Amino acid sequence: MFDNLSEKLGGILDRLTRRGALTEADVDAAMREVRRALLEADVSLDVVRSFTDKVREQAIGATVVKSVTPGQMVVKIVHDELVATLGDDGQTIDLNAVPPVAIMMVGLQGSGKTTTTAKLARRLTSRDKRKVLMASLDIYRPAAMEQLAVLGRDLDIQTLPIVAGQKPEQIARRALEAGKLGGYDVVLLDTAGRTTLDEEMMSEAANIKAAANPHEVLLVADSLTGQDAVNLARSFNERVGLTGIVLTRVDGDGRGGAALSMRQVTGKPIKLIGTGEKTDALEDFHPSRIAGRILGMGDVVSLVEKAAANIDAEKAARTAEKMRKGQFDLNDMREQLLQMANMGGISGLMGMMPGVAKMKNQIAAAGLDDRILKRQVAVIDSMTRQERKNPDILKASRKKRIAAGAGQEVQEINKLLKMHRNMADMMKAMGSGKRGPMAGIAQAMGFGGGMPTPSPEQLKALAEKMPGGLPQGGMPALPKDLPAGLRGGLPNLPGLTGLSGKPTLPGLGGFPGKKK
Repeated sequence: MFDNLSEKLGGILDRLTRRGALTEADVDAAMREVRRALLEADVSLDVVRSFTDKVREQAIGATVVKSVTPGQMVVKIVHDELVATLGDDGQTIDLNAVPPVAIMMVGLQGSGKTTTTAKLARRLTSRDKRKVLMASLDIYRPAAMEQLAVLGRDLDIQTLPIVAGQKPEQIARRALEAGKLGGYDVVLLDTAGRTTLDEEMMSEAANIKAAANPHEVLLVADSLTGQDAVNLARSFNERVGLTGIVLTRVDGDGRGGAALSMRQVTGKPIKLIGTGEKTDALEDFHPSRIAGRILGMGDVVSLVEKAAANIDAEKAARTAEKMRKGQFDLNDMREQLLQMANMGGISGLMGMMPGVAKMKNQIAAAGLDDRILKRQVAVIDSMTRQERKNPDILKASRKKRIAAGAGQEVQEINKLLKMHRNMADMMKAMGSGKRGPMAGIAQAMGFGGGMPTPSPEQLKALAEKMPGGLPQGGMPALPKDLPAGLRGGLPNLPGLTGLSGKPTLPGLGGFPGKKK
């Protein structure tokens, strides 16, 4: 969602970092461009003015003038102000109340309330181990109640039985009573929406809140709505009283203005973001991480958390051990490819890597996209068990058969086999401690010949492009407050070392260890 804004701000700040000294005129010119970029991203005018004024005030101060690298100091100021605009501290759903905790979902029709209700129910059930009851209060939209019931059956989460003829307030009271009698921890109330803001919807939402007294009132807002999202948030906050915001369709091509505006205008935190259509595509909103992504600094912590959430640690450890012994076959490789797809694919993972966002045009030109993973899995699925176990038996006739079965050319089979050999050789060498994996992401993955190992000159150029420079030792160190289960680096993926603290992503040097 933030790609366009990230590209424009990145270009503006890059020009500043290349200057040895900054004048007040330089800062003014940069702030004019920042203002234009934010307005084009649909950020509210009041928010834009406040943002640029605060940045300018700090950027022309003594701290920047006396700084060794004034351009990079301005980047830090912009980053810090972005974090402040998005909300200094990320806040999550508050469940600290006497159960059942009522959570009320409000918003316009089509914003994704019902789907988000199911996503939140799944999250609370699987991650927080809470017993959840979902209730649909939408008596107007055809089959709205049935939609939530179907989602509940798919997720094995209870929904309130449908009783015809009841008003929304009556359904809310019945849901809370059922929550108490059934021993539920959380009751989710999915309210009705309208295509536009109207008095009837606001009055109904206010009546439901009075009847249910919810602990949380979450506004579900479509991030593609732009400026209208600000008016929507302001109206609901004034009439109903919000405790937080959930942004949906963050994976779409919206311009990101809603996220930057709604928190500032309402003063209410963005608590969750919807990153896809599947019911597991709901994430906590971390202002500092989003700001880092916007400015091309990457989001290593989210990358590690996503890996920990999607990968079976025991299975990853077993695969890593097989790699070190040189027993890595195509079945193992298929597992690795599927794990990578579950984590968001190539584009999702590389978008979190520091500095990679600025090279997206080169990456796109190299043909690095998520369809490659699907094609490679299809190729492996077209093989027999024996062929997956022992790739050396794959000769010309077998390759033709596999290519026909997967709908690919024979050269794609050869690329896959070369990729497998590279991975197996690299992991075996790393296990024996003979050499490091500076082979480049694409080269290790075997995509289109890959990118060459970066030279010292190329690394220096990359360091100059990254805000604050490239840290010594490769990737930035992880925060000290990271949960203990995530400190061991990324688990096992194609080209990764497994659960050890050794380098994790080929070509990027991995997470630095302790200095000797």
